[in-house]
Amino acid sequence: MKANEIEQTYRLAAQRYAEFGVDTEAAIAAAASLPLSLHCWQGDDVGGFERAGASLEGGGIQVTGNFPGKARTVEELRADIDKVRSLVPGTLRLSLHAIYGEFGGKAVDRDALEPTHFAGWIAWAKQRKLALDFNATLFSHPLASSGWTLCHPDPGVRNFWIEHVRRARKVAAAMGAAQASPCVNNTWIPDGSKDKTAARSAYRNRLADSLDAIFDEKLPASQIEDAVEGKLFGIGAEYFTAGSHDFYLGYAATRRVFLTMDMGHFHPTESVADKISAVLPFVPGVLLHLSRPVRWDSDHVLISGDELSEVAFEVVRSRSLNKIRLGLDYFDASINRIGAWAIGARSARKAFLSAFLEPAALIARAEESGDGFGRLALFEEAQGLPSGAVWNELCRRTGAPIARDFIGEVDSYAQSALAARG
Repeated sequence: MKANEIEQTYRLAAQRYAEFGVDTEAAIAAAASLPLSLHCWQGDDVGGFERAGASLEGGGIQVTGNFPGKARTVEELRADIDKVRSLVPGTLRLSLHAIYGEFGGKAVDRDALEPTHFAGWIAWAKQRKLALDFNATLFSHPLASSGWTLCHPDPGVRNFWIEHVRRARKVAAAMGAAQASPCVNNTWIPDGSKDKTAARSAYRNRLADSLDAIFDEKLPASQIEDAVEGKLFGIGAEYFTAGSHDFYLGYAATRRVFLTMDMGHFHPTESVADKISAVLPFVPGVLLHLSRPVRWDSDHVLISGDELSEVAFEVVRSRSLNKIRLGLDYFDASINRIGAWAIGARSARKAFLSAFLEPAALIARAEESGDGFGRLALFEEAQGLPSGAVWNELCRRTGAPIARDFIGEVDSYAQSALAARG
């Protein structure tokens, strides 16, 4: 579509929405300004730059596929991130894992991590006015090969990982100080048992003690927002996962840290959207990891669908955006990584735009008056409103490609930049 056609279609859509009391200009502004944290690990299959030829070993993480063009260096990854940013409308952040530091070819173990190892990322992000988020990396390491880190029965191993997460928090705080925006620092561990265990309590008591030791150091809230992430089970931890949702809900509520909820970390019949309003009264905030769990935590590329839509609508309806942080978490190496990255980010932005376009005032009025029919009818009629025309206008205003232009840009980048990587 040409720019003038997009504008004309948008004007008609705006009139249609106005009939339902929706201000499309306000919706566009709200959706565009909502921060969405890109995940760096889609670009290189969670390899990182800790050592040459790094691969996933232990921790219940797997990446499927070997599509050509994977980022092999920090420079290539940054170029790919810049390309993805140009394809996605609205405010973006970038989430880094600890293994993505710049270590100058030196062997730097996880318990020796320093903010200086991320000085290049901080400077690069500052040039782009891009805020950073952070994650400790408690996998792909010899001391994680047993499947135990912060729960490990050996105090020496346990203390190694405690020190790593302590140092990760300091890196995150340094990022927050440099960008004048709190860095969301997420902690996820793979700890669990493949088969029956008699020591559930012992493992979880050690986990609570380890976390308490980590968070004992108080860092400025203006620099860092700590979050803890639970999981139903992991690969190799099918029977027992120490850091379950129940464990971390209790921990987050009592220790006053953010609770991370990943869309793939629950039983397939559970609704993450329903959990948002259930936990918000009790925790300082929620970090949502947006993913597509085709078969449990399969981390498929995020696309439009009922699960994503329900989460987006619930976030907006909760009127608690000040307490909710949004990040992406999926990885697919079976298709073009840049395209996969951008599809997911665009789908997330599109879902939240649709949520901001909901005729919320009319629906609330019907509900408050006890008009069940009117409420249901409005929910249904809203499905047919022309949100696609508003999405195209958002892309046009922000310089992001629209429809087939998006596909063409990804293909062009693959030919010009990715093909040479082999």
